[in-house]
Amino acid sequence: MARIKGAMMTRKRRNKVLKMAKGYWGSKSKHFKMANQQVMKSLTYAYVGRRLKKRDFRQLWITRISAAVKMQGMNYSTFMHGLKAAGVEINRKMLAELAVNNEAAFAQLVEMAKKANA
Repeated sequence: MARIKGAMMTRKRRNKVLKMAKGYWGSKSKHFKMANQQVMKSLTYAYVGRRLKKRDFRQLWITRISAAVKMQGMNYSTFMHGLKAAGVEINRKMLAELAVNNEAAFAQLVEMAKKANA
């Protein structure tokens, strides 16, 4: 049986890593060993970042809703409890969007929450 050499797949793997490392500073974009280390680290950061993004956006939405509700004379937790009691199922992303872009509709939601809490 003929011997199979791995040169083609090795070259493909190395080129793939070097392509991903394009734009890195110094040897990290030129030398395979350093590029491979940096690419692995970068992929780890990207993976973690995708999870942190969800956390950061939720925090932003809550801050925006809280600020808008405070202007209406209420606090965030009682507002969210009032919405739940009133049976309004709007997620925080949409509530934050309403608070920023459509203040009249948001004010109606605040009134609904106030009535449900009373």
